[in-house]
Amino acid sequence: MKKFSLLTLMLAFTMVLLAACGGNANNAASNNTAADSGETANNETTQSALEAVKASGKLRIGTEGTYAPFTFHDASGNLTGFDVDIAREVSKRLGVEPEFIETQWDGMFAGLDAKRFDVVFNQVSINEERQAKYAFSDPYIVSKAVLIVHQDNNDIKGFADLKGKKSAQSLTSNLTEIAKSNGAEIVGTEGFNQAIDLLLSKRVDATVNDGLSFLDLKTQRPDVPLKSVAEADDAAESAALFNKGNDDLVEAVNKALADMKADGTYLTISKKYFGEDVSK
Repeated sequence: MKKFSLLTLMLAFTMVLLAACGGNANNAASNNTAADSGETANNETTQSALEAVKASGKLRIGTEGTYAPFTFHDASGNLTGFDVDIAREVSKRLGVEPEFIETQWDGMFAGLDAKRFDVVFNQVSINEERQAKYAFSDPYIVSKAVLIVHQDNNDIKGFADLKGKKSAQSLTSNLTEIAKSNGAEIVGTEGFNQAIDLLLSKRVDATVNDGLSFLDLKTQRPDVPLKSVAEADDAAESAALFNKGNDDLVEAVNKALADMKADGTYLTISKKYFGEDVSK
């Protein structure tokens, strides 16, 4: 009886030892798996914006495609324009392909928030409200706001005359603030072209819009029955727009823009659309 008990005890002890060893091995394997997963997650999280762009081989660019002469479709249906050409050249200098994702202006910021784009090239004016949430490149174009009315309209001669008048504006554009601050009733639009159409049909009284856009409109359609009656004192600077924290991508784009200005590429693009240097 004693011998049987001793044997039983020895067997039980051996089983405990084996279980313990197996448990340690399983724990070690679990720890290694967790460590590997953690390392993979860390590698993913630590990849910078520029590294992600280069790894994908493309720069995803948010743009309207309906805002001539900055971003629009030519007679053949190809996407073109000043901002488009600038973005293509920047992509080339980053060593990646541009991928344009066309989005209405009012959805542009939401698209960037959702990381559908890496950057927006679409005449985005720099202002304090946007700077609080987003990052900007160095400015690549400067323009002044103009007040546009139908040529038959002799009542509106300056911004102060907008009080009580209907003004066609993109709701998220900083140009809308000029119209609002002068007492205009805002009629929402999807962009410059729609504002012009409303004005031509006299469904609105005016639009406060980009001076360079109006210059291009008059160049393309010299007989269009519209006129500019006032110009804002302050020039608006526009730049590429990024999510905050993408510092290395912003720096790379800034370098590309600086190099384009230094070697004359920027001036060539500028003269193609405006006949002059629009960077200052």
